[in-house]
Amino acid sequence: MIALMQQTQVRYLKGVGPKMADILSKIGIETAEDLVYYFPREYEDRSDPVPVAKLEPGKESIIKVELVKLSAARTKRNFSIIKGKVKDATGAVNVVWFNQPFLTRVLKPGISLFISGKLERDPYSGAMSFVPRGYDVINDGNKDDLIVPKYPLTEGVTQKVLRRIIKTAIQGHVNSIADPIPDLIKEKFKLPPLKESIINLHFPKEMGIIAKARHRLAFDELLNFELGLFCNRKKIDATHGISFDPDGELAEKFKKTLPFLFTKAQDKVLKEILADMKDSRVMNRMIQGDVGCGKTVVALYAMVVAVQNGYQAAIMAPTEILAGQHYNKISSLVGDIGIEVLLLTGSERKNRKEILSKLEGTKPLIIIGTHALIEEQVKFGRLGLVVIDEQHRFGVEQRMALRKKSEKLDLLVMTATPIPRTLALTLYGDLDRSVIDEMPPGRTKVITRYVSENERTKLYEFVKAQIASGRQAYVVCPLVEESEKIDLKAAEAEVEVLKKIFPEHKVGLIHGRMKGEQKEKIMSDFLAGKTKILVSTTVIEVGIDIPNSTIMIIEHSERFGLSQLHQLRGRIGRGREQSYCFLTGNPFSDTAKARIETMLKTTDGFKIAEADLKLRGPGEFLGVRQSGLPNFRVADIINDEDIIREAREAALMLIREGFSPQSFNLKIWGDKLE
Repeated sequence: MIALMQQTQVRYLKGVGPKMADILSKIGIETAEDLVYYFPREYEDRSDPVPVAKLEPGKESIIKVELVKLSAARTKRNFSIIKGKVKDATGAVNVVWFNQPFLTRVLKPGISLFISGKLERDPYSGAMSFVPRGYDVINDGNKDDLIVPKYPLTEGVTQKVLRRIIKTAIQGHVNSIADPIPDLIKEKFKLPPLKESIINLHFPKEMGIIAKARHRLAFDELLNFELGLFCNRKKIDATHGISFDPDGELAEKFKKTLPFLFTKAQDKVLKEILADMKDSRVMNRMIQGDVGCGKTVVALYAMVVAVQNGYQAAIMAPTEILAGQHYNKISSLVGDIGIEVLLLTGSERKNRKEILSKLEGTKPLIIIGTHALIEEQVKFGRLGLVVIDEQHRFGVEQRMALRKKSEKLDLLVMTATPIPRTLALTLYGDLDRSVIDEMPPGRTKVITRYVSENERTKLYEFVKAQIASGRQAYVVCPLVEESEKIDLKAAEAEVEVLKKIFPEHKVGLIHGRMKGEQKEKIMSDFLAGKTKILVSTTVIEVGIDIPNSTIMIIEHSERFGLSQLHQLRGRIGRGREQSYCFLTGNPFSDTAKARIETMLKTTDGFKIAEADLKLRGPGEFLGVRQSGLPNFRVADIINDEDIIREAREAALMLIREGFSPQSFNLKIWGDKLE
């Protein structure tokens, strides 16, 4: 049974032993079960080898040949070269292996080989030779293995060795695997048997059966994940919450004090939120919207409603800068209607005791904070609503920790990362979803340009002209955690350079190592127009709204992710004047070039998020550990939209039939949902 596979340590399998077991543990393989579920990343199709006479220079090919002769030589720098000659029925070709002297002991004239590689010009002789990427000696044991799996490796283990070990594990254990999916699901979605799919994914007899096998294993992963989401949702829906009255004098006063009208999209989302708050079940909703669409003020309206009903409302932000920004903005918007606003961050020491004491009381208020809000010593006397900003920066556990601060509270999460619908359904399937898909009037479309180094002088002349007409500029330097000190020096050096170029204007600097008071003073000077150019390593976290700032120069843009670049660009274009975003740097890699091209083509956050997902994959896009997204081994949540839909439908069917994730053993990798 599965339990036996789970208990059988790799070291006890034939041909493994303690040394190889230690090597395999580096890639997460500890048991026979881990081997059975360690799937190939790609396949080499040897079913139709290229005749030697038809080899094309530079083209990846597989040849089936006989080794005619082999010799070894060394260069003046003691570099090993193994030269061979191979032939098939159509002709012969020279083969060159570099720095693999052991091959003279392994390969002997007369043997047959499959060799994959390219026909290239020999750098030493100038002649055309076949340079192998890999090879296999053909024998009775593998002559029928025409589709060869290629696995992710670690140092100390080769493809041949790992294939042999996996084959041993499968032969010894695959027959003991019970298929956990009920027949009604297998029949409806035409799923092949599990054992057959595992074997076909590892050792397919033809390329055509791989897709079906992969579909089955991806379905298993996604079904278990969707069941977890539905069970989470079922638990939340069954929780009796607070029935807020959305109508009242305080909410009405708040709406009247706002210096703008809500857009249609904001109104629609607000109605959805207020309907949730009025319902006796707890709210569990996500607001999704692009940078600058007005999510925060909609969430603030909900917080005012909570206070109006005699409850405390909390908003949690991922950084102290953003929490401070929220504090200033929210205080200015609700101060005149008599709502007390508090700020609690990790660095807050002066008023900490007083703040904690107020939170333990029952007075309705708004508290803004960072991760400090989920610390054990922080207790709430009457918490009714929690808002989480930049949801993708927090993990599932943090979301749950804040929810546990009160049994009945409503939860509202916000994200400015425009997560595509498929990913949102998979990742946040336990949340109702509202989308603000309209920008407030008066926002101008930002013109984005890439600027090469030889165009810098023109760029600075343009900035001078903009400043002369009353505008301001951001200059963003990249900040990579591992090299913070180096990057900070680069930012400080950038300030000195800009002071020489713009001697008549004040150039400021803001970065993460500054104290709160320093940051506040610098941002106040920029907001007041005293500082004309602000060099920053942290603008992406600030979220400040300065309509007069119409220029952004992003230095070394290749060091930012696509979503980061989009978030940065969202800091300008907030007024009626035309805004400009200039990208500098050296995008050498294809990925970096693709990011720049996407930024130049569109300002649509959803299109940018789709492109970012394709370039980086969901794990890096969201941060697997932070997002709570399982590290799927087979499923691909970008390209498996059809399987995701099927898995959601199947999960719903199973729940209606009385099944739960615990009622049968589905294999899943990665984080478990609570």
